[in-house]
Amino acid sequence: MSENQDDSHSGSNADGGPQPEASGPQPEAIRFFGTTWVAHDGGYTMRRVAVAAGSLAAAVTGCLILRFAYQSLATGGMGGFVNLLLIVTFAVCSAIAFRKTWEGFTRRPADPAREEALRSLKMIGFIGSLLAYFLRSLTEAPGEKLHRTEYETARVQYKTRRASRTGNPAARRKRKPKPRR
Repeated sequence: MSENQDDSHSGSNADGGPQPEASGPQPEAIRFFGTTWVAHDGGYTMRRVAVAAGSLAAAVTGCLILRFAYQSLATGGMGGFVNLLLIVTFAVCSAIAFRKTWEGFTRRPADPAREEALRSLKMIGFIGSLLAYFLRSLTEAPGEKLHRTEYETARVQYKTRRASRTGNPAARRKRKPKPRR
């Protein structure tokens, strides 16, 4: 969240939707959705449908590619152990990638360095990440709940800070010091 950003877009955000309130915290953009998740406008529903269909199509394509890779190893006569090891590796990596991607939609990582270390594992288990993205986009924009919670919290904090600072401090009269007795 950033406060009081100076946007050259008068009246609209990067996705063509209306600009949120000019002062105060601005909503964070979500990949493929921009800031349309705030008011569910600007083609939000169509974007969700497109993201769900795209992630499912990418997962199916990835499964086909992995199948062809597995067939080439089987044709090469690598042996039963290597074939089993390959299947187990992709299954475990996909399960971990699914879980980590799903957790990323609801909370920020406690240790970003650890998440960075898991990046290669998530790349191997890309099918799990794509399936998590597909399932989450059926109900909301992936990460919308997390972003909405953070945005609402930032707005409440901003309003309480603004309420405690009433008036222009430069226009205030200076109080005369009380004479000492």
